[in-house]
Amino acid sequence: MDTQEKHETDNLDLNSVPKKARKSPWSSITIFAGSSFLVLGLLALGILPRVQRQSELNAFAKSATVDLPTVNVIKPKLAANTTELVLPGSIQANQETTVYARSSGYLRQRFADIGDRVHTGEFLALIDTPEADQDVQQARAELAKAEANLAQAHADLAQKQSNFSQAKANLKAKQAELTQAQANLKLANKTWQRWQALNQQGAVALQDADERQTAYSASQANVDSLISSVRSEQDNVNTALAGIDSQKASIDAFVASVGASKANLQRLSVLQSFKRVVAPFPGVITARNVDTGALISAGSNSNSANAWLFKIAQTGTLRIRINVPQAFIQSIHQGQTALLHVRELPTKTFTGKIVRTADSLDPNSNTLVTEIQVQNSGNILRPGMYAEVTFKTNRANPPLLVPANTLVINADGTQVVTVTPEHKIQYQKIEVGRDYGTEVEIISGLNPNVMLITNPTNDLQEGGRVDVIAMKSKNHS
Repeated sequence: MDTQEKHETDNLDLNSVPKKARKSPWSSITIFAGSSFLVLGLLALGILPRVQRQSELNAFAKSATVDLPTVNVIKPKLAANTTELVLPGSIQANQETTVYARSSGYLRQRFADIGDRVHTGEFLALIDTPEADQDVQQARAELAKAEANLAQAHADLAQKQSNFSQAKANLKAKQAELTQAQANLKLANKTWQRWQALNQQGAVALQDADERQTAYSASQANVDSLISSVRSEQDNVNTALAGIDSQKASIDAFVASVGASKANLQRLSVLQSFKRVVAPFPGVITARNVDTGALISAGSNSNSANAWLFKIAQTGTLRIRINVPQAFIQSIHQGQTALLHVRELPTKTFTGKIVRTADSLDPNSNTLVTEIQVQNSGNILRPGMYAEVTFKTNRANPPLLVPANTLVINADGTQVVTVTPEHKIQYQKIEVGRDYGTEVEIISGLNPNVMLITNPTNDLQEGGRVDVIAMKSKNHS
């Protein structure tokens, strides 16, 4: 198309256009207005519900800030004056020991096995002890020899005592002869002096006077001889007496030797008797470690596998040791009755008594070791069983009792949440005692008139205000 044709086309008159193809200015305005109203209607449909919802939320939030949280509260109550204390324990035999051999040898025969009930002194086993048997025979021979030596010493003593008696008799006879000789000497001396005086006067013959002098000299010689004999006999008496004393000392030595031989024989006989292993007390054999023909070593320090023979336990009376907490030791005393329950025997209750306490608390657990004895005449209970021991105790100062759902346990320890008279929240630290499951005892830190919040939540803040609904406490039996 050339330039002229284009210009003519652009300058065409509007009248040459058909009426249906023309667009009126008012029609455009009308279309615009209609579109605007349509958009506003759609906006109204979407915005107005949101505005209304936000208004409701604001109203709810405003009411929430005004309304206080509601909590359930309950008062603590005083626990009962009497209570049951249940503690675990393990049943033990009243006496239990391990039987060792006192003589070495080979086991000839065994008379008891595990589960057998035995009496005091009943044979458990017999050991062959040839060395001990030979030692006993040798000790008997030595004792017989010592007794023979003692008998000979007594015979020698009797002989020496006889010699002493004879020496004393000889001495006495010589002393009598000496006395007579001294009397004769005195008479001969006087006679000689008288005859000598007569001889000087010439009244007697010289021959007669010489005879009297000779008689005097003979008497003097006899006296001197008897004095020597008396001294000799006295020496014999002294020698015999010394022999007696020496023999008595020998007898004492032989008596000591006999005593030593008897003691040695008795010792070896006792060792020989240990070949018969017997029960030290009535009970039941709980373990056995030997068979016939086994090599047995004496004593408990042996490294042999057969160092011990049997284990025996006395089950007629059983004992239970329990650890009583410090809070209850004032309620425990010697002679007090305790009830025992064993899980395997739910229908039976056993009665025992406190026989002793350690009288000193364990510094690690602050508990008092207490021993209870129970009669087991029917042998129903067995050592090693687990049991529960129940005490009925009186408490002078019963503690407070609160529901378990009032406790709060966190980093600060165990607490309860209380409500003050001004309806403000206050956290209180406490010390808990016994736990009954749904209820617990409070030992310290709690006033009996305080109001406790049950099931406290984490959004309860210290000092916050709350509405209170009081609950009724249940009695604790």
